[in-house]
Amino acid sequence: MLFKKKGLFTVSDAMKVIEIASKEDPREIIIMCEAIDEEAKRRLWDYARGVELMADLTGENRSVKIEILEGYVSDKVRGIEL
Repeated sequence: MLFKKKGLFTVSDAMKVIEIASKEDPREIIIMCEAIDEEAKRRLWDYARGVELMADLTGENRSVKIEILEGYVSDKVRGIEL
């Protein structure tokens, strides 16, 4: 899943991403933004780690890869606008 945000990616944006991702169950979350708040990064990494821990407890083989592309937001790439 690709999420795009022009401007600063904040904690509230991270919470929206987590809410959407928890319903969709993606293997990879890509964040494309001009800048990102450190707390927002921490929330995203905590979500990925939480998915792995829950999968370990239930015996599943599930993980979420978080990738953050910071600096430029392309209008040509299709993704979910925040």
